[in-house]
Amino acid sequence: MTAGAGSGLFITFEGIDGSGKSTQCRLLAESLQDAGRDVVLTREPGGSPGAEEIRRLVLEGDPDRWSAETELLLFMAARRDHLERTIEPALAAGKVVICDRFADSTRMYQGVSRGDLRPAVDQMHKLMIGREPDLTLLIDMDPATGLARAKGRQGKEERFEDFGIELQEKMRAGFLALAQEFADRFRVVDGARAVDAVAADVCRLADNALKGTGA
Repeated sequence: MTAGAGSGLFITFEGIDGSGKSTQCRLLAESLQDAGRDVVLTREPGGSPGAEEIRRLVLEGDPDRWSAETELLLFMAARRDHLERTIEPALAAGKVVICDRFADSTRMYQGVSRGDLRPAVDQMHKLMIGREPDLTLLIDMDPATGLARAKGRQGKEERFEDFGIELQEKMRAGFLALAQEFADRFRVVDGARAVDAVAADVCRLADNALKGTGA
């Protein structure tokens, strides 16, 4: 599960909207920094100036603003820029990169839940991205609870939440299926607990990956 010698470690967080993964990303980054690790905390879509511009296009506005096919192209463009300008330079410098969402979200949102595009997602990922995380932490959460949390934020980036509970249910089932498909790098964490309890599990799993045990 660990990256190659002389390189950093790439950790991603996945989960349905409102699962608490963004909070756990931040807490893990703080914990590793306190332990003396050089950490880059980033997110998708976004993480580089160009990708942040695309983020506004895909996360704001009417739910039907884009088709699943157009979303896929936009997300891939954002990810490629993010990879080139943020992720790969940080890993080459031996840093720990913690990313709030990555390719697995595209496999779910555009590949399964919003359209039947998984083959296209995988083909484009292989062609344009070509990298998987070293460790993916799936923060698992009941869809109704997650959606209520997400809508309670009352922010501008609610385009996907506005698709409703059915999408969130498909997303949860899809993420759990991905955890089985990519069992070598996925670890499922129960998000329906106190933040500190979730964070303790997250830190333990990250530490194991950094030590090379992968357990």
